[in-house]
Amino acid sequence: MRVAIAGAGAVGRSIAGELLENGHEILLIDKAPTAISVERVPQAEWLLADACEITSLDEAALQRCNVVIAATGDDKVNLVVSLLAKTEYGVPRVVARVNNPKNEWLFNESWGVDVAVSTPRLMSALVEEAVSVGDLVRLLRFSHGDANLVELTLPEESALAGTQVGDVQWPQDTSLVTIIRGTRVLAPTREDSLEAGDELLFVAAQAREEQLEDLLSVRKDDPAR
Repeated sequence: MRVAIAGAGAVGRSIAGELLENGHEILLIDKAPTAISVERVPQAEWLLADACEITSLDEAALQRCNVVIAATGDDKVNLVVSLLAKTEYGVPRVVARVNNPKNEWLFNESWGVDVAVSTPRLMSALVEEAVSVGDLVRLLRFSHGDANLVELTLPEESALAGTQVGDVQWPQDTSLVTIIRGTRVLAPTREDSLEAGDELLFVAAQAREEQLEDLLSVRKDDPAR
């Protein structure tokens, strides 16, 4: 997979390093000569250019990219890069970094953003995820379809503990994508049983999050069952 990353600062280089380890082809773009540190990520391609300029993106052959990541420290730049990548080059997947949480509302499909990543929101979500059992934690927002990646740790007393995935009537517009059980990561099948303490990751429409949380928090001894 070919990935272009706009912004070769610490964030961009870190993302590039991880993706290179997973066998992807990476192009780092930055307009600041001081940011071009080829020796730090020698396996990547580097381009000294302004990612907000069409001529630069033509040189980067953005139309050949499967993913564009707008990872600069400037939200305005990240929005422009996202919009150009999607509308001018038809990049299938655009991921954008949100630096100021007040700007998060802008990072949607109108600006070409498929996934917006807000570091403050992600950090707070990870804290919540570490200390919360039974509470739904929003980890990531997907712009298309108003869907989120959410996590919930199944409580010990949950009525769903021991139930097969295929026997659960999940709310509409929700999908269980992963079960994390101890050190194991499971791609759930209908025959897999849910266990107390499982970390469940869903892609869910925001309007269905409350229903999902209510479903998973029902207790075994709840008389309403």
